[in-house]
Amino acid sequence: MPIRFHLDEHISPALADALRHRGIDVTTTADAGLAGAEDREHLAFALRDGRVVVTRDVDFLRLHAEGLPHAGIAYWHTRSRGLGEVVRRLVSMHAALTPEEFQNRVNNL
Repeated sequence: MPIRFHLDEHISPALADALRHRGIDVTTTADAGLAGAEDREHLAFALRDGRVVVTRDVDFLRLHAEGLPHAGIAYWHTRSRGLGEVVRRLVSMHAALTPEEFQNRVNNL
């Protein structure tokens, strides 16, 4: 089974559109009914559904450091990459890694 993604509320829906256009399964905060939800709720939803959270929110890195279990976090530093580069990196992760390899792991975009 390939990696699936969940975008937190800080990520543009344009990223979801780009990934879906490439056949990648992705949910957004709105899709999941998580608008206004706490970060822990996003991680819990993503863990239950086997989705890697894509975020720009450093609070997810803190939750990871606390040992909160998750299906993976792909952290997009706000000054590091443009949308096109992030799409390429997520597509590469989707092709190269299994959900098990991403479990409880953080990858920087």
